[in-house]
Amino acid sequence: MTSHRAILYGVGVGPGDPELMTLKAVRLIRENQVIAVPGHRPTASVAYRIAVQSVPELAEKELVSLPMPMVRDQALLRSAHRECAGFLQSYLDRGQNVVCLTLGDPTVYSTFSYLQRLLEEDGYPVQVVSGVPSFCAAAARLGVPLAEWDEPLHVLPAAHIENYAMTQDGNYVLMKCGHRMKNLKAYVKDSGRLVYVAENCGMPDEKLCRSVSEMPDEAGYFSLALVKCDTDRQTEKKCEKL
Repeated sequence: MTSHRAILYGVGVGPGDPELMTLKAVRLIRENQVIAVPGHRPTASVAYRIAVQSVPELAEKELVSLPMPMVRDQALLRSAHRECAGFLQSYLDRGQNVVCLTLGDPTVYSTFSYLQRLLEEDGYPVQVVSGVPSFCAAAARLGVPLAEWDEPLHVLPAAHIENYAMTQDGNYVLMKCGHRMKNLKAYVKDSGRLVYVAENCGMPDEKLCRSVSEMPDEAGYFSLALVKCDTDRQTEKKCEKL
C-alpha cells in the first residue's frame, strides 16, 4: 500500500435539474482542474451537460473520459473498470486531484462505486460527495411521498426485477424501467397498486405520469417508476377487520 496526497472525488450532480446540484459539488468542480466524466466524449455526457449549466467554467477544465461499456459481461466490465482506474491513477500520481462526475448520487447504482473500490485497494484516498438521487427528485416533482409511517421502501434496478417480484409490503422504486414499461403496466393493473412514472426528471424534456392510463408502452433510458401501496384501500381493509 502506498500513500498519495491527491484525492479522487466522486461527485453527484443530481438527476437533471442543475439547480439541484449541491454547493459542495459546485465548489469542488471550481477548485479542481481535472474532471473525469463517464463516456467516450465527456462533453456529450448527461452529467457534464447538467454540471456545466451551474459551473460554466467547467468547459475550460481538463476533461478525462471514462468509457464504460453498457453490457452485462462481468469480465468485460471488470476490465473496463480497471482501465478507467488506471487513467485516474495517472493524474493522482502527479499530485492532481480528480473530480469524477456522476448522475444522481454516487452511492446509488453508480459505476463510480467500482472505481472507488479499485482506487482504495491501491491506497488512493477517495471522497464521496452525495447528490440528490433521481427517485427523490422524481417523487418531489410528482408531489408524492416515497414512504409514510411504517412503510418499507424498496429500490430496485428494473433490469433485475424478474429476480425480485414486487410481493413484499411497501413501496417500490424501479430504476431505468423504460424498456420494461409495457410489462410494468400489466403488473400494476393486476396488483391494485398505484404507479407514477418520471422520464428525464428535471431535464427540459421531462415527462411525468400519474396513472396506468398515462403510461407509455416504452420510455427512455432515464425513466423510473414509483409503485406504491394504495393507502386508502389498505385503510378500508383494516377497518373491515375491526
